[in-house]
Amino acid sequence: MRPPASHFLLLLSALAEGALAAPDADKTTPVAPCTASSTSGAFFDLSPDMAVAPAEGAKPKKGVPSTDYHARGHDYGYNFTLNICAAVVDPVKDVIGIEKADWRNVSAYYESKGKVFSLGQQTSVLKPRGRELVLQYTGGSPCGPVEDDSFALAKRRSTIHDGASYKSYQDDDDDLKSPKSKGVTASKSKSKRQRKSATFSLICDRESLNNFATVSFVGADPNECAYFFKVRSIHACAGAEPHKPGSVGPGGVFAIILFIAVLVYIIGGIFYQRTVAHARGWRQLPNYSLWAGIWSFIHDTFIILTSSCARMLPSRRGYHSVSRSPNGRSRNRDDENRLIDSLDEEWDD
Repeated sequence: MRPPASHFLLLLSALAEGALAAPDADKTTPVAPCTASSTSGAFFDLSPDMAVAPAEGAKPKKGVPSTDYHARGHDYGYNFTLNICAAVVDPVKDVIGIEKADWRNVSAYYESKGKVFSLGQQTSVLKPRGRELVLQYTGGSPCGPVEDDSFALAKRRSTIHDGASYKSYQDDDDDLKSPKSKGVTASKSKSKRQRKSATFSLICDRESLNNFATVSFVGADPNECAYFFKVRSIHACAGAEPHKPGSVGPGGVFAIILFIAVLVYIIGGIFYQRTVAHARGWRQLPNYSLWAGIWSFIHDTFIILTSSCARMLPSRRGYHSVSRSPNGRSRNRDDENRLIDSLDEEWDD
C-alpha cells in the first residue's frame, strides 16, 4: 500500500525546518589568541611568531621559535628583549615598579645598570589599522614625572579665560585651600604616574628568507614612557580566515542552497501536479515518468556491464577452441588431397 502524498509533504517540511533552523544566538566563537580580522575581510595570524619554551628534556619544535626576540637600541643605549603575543621565554626578576606576581607576565623589557625595566605586560590582542597590524603592551615600569591631583587642578585653573570674574578666581583659590574639593579630601588625593608601554607595528614581509619575525627599534618619547618597534614577518600578511568550529563553511553554504533548490522544485512540482494536472499518489511528483524510468535504466545498464564482463571470462568446460595453428591447417589440406586422389583413381577405373 502506497503512503499518501500528505505524509510525504509533511516529511519534506520537517526536513526544511531542520535545515533552515537558525543557530543559537547566545553561542559565540572565541577569538584565537594573536589573530585579528579586519573590516575588509582580511585575516591575520601571528601565532607562528610566538616564541614558546620547549618542555624539559625535549627538543625545540621545528618551525617554532623557542628563544626571545632581541632588538638593538643602537644610539639609544639599551638593547631590548621581547616576545610576540606572550611573555618572554626567559623569566625576569626584580623588575622595577612591578609586583612579584606579575614578573612572569612581562612581555618586553630592557636592562640599565643592572636594573630591569618592563615595557608592558602580556597581551595577545591585535588591532588592525588599515593595511597594518598593531600590537601594544601596557602596564610597564613607572616613568615620567609624578602628576598630583591638586597640581593638575591648579594647572587647569590657570587656563581660565581673561573674561572670568574675580569671584571665580577667589572660588578657585578656596577650592585649592579647602580640605575638601567637590567631595574629595585633600588627604586622599592620590598621585598618578605614567607607566612604560611598547607599540609594535607589524609589517608584511613576503621577501624575507627567515621564517621568523625580525624586530627593530624605532624610538621612544622624551619621557621614556612610550617605545615604538617595527616587526617584519611573513605571517603579518593578510590571508583567508580558516573555518571556525560551529560556523558554516563554503561547502555547508553550497549544500544548504542546493537543498533549498531541490526542496522548492519538489514542493512546487507537487503543488502544480495536484492542483493543475489533478494527479494523485506518486504521480504528484514532478517528472514522475522520468524518475520512474530511472530504475529500468539502471537495470539495463547493469545487464550490459555484466554481459561485457562475461565475455572476458575463461571459456566454459566441455568446449574446445578450434586450432588455428599453421600445422593444423597443413594436416587438414593433406587429408583433403588424399581424398581427392582416391576419388580420381576410382573415377579412372
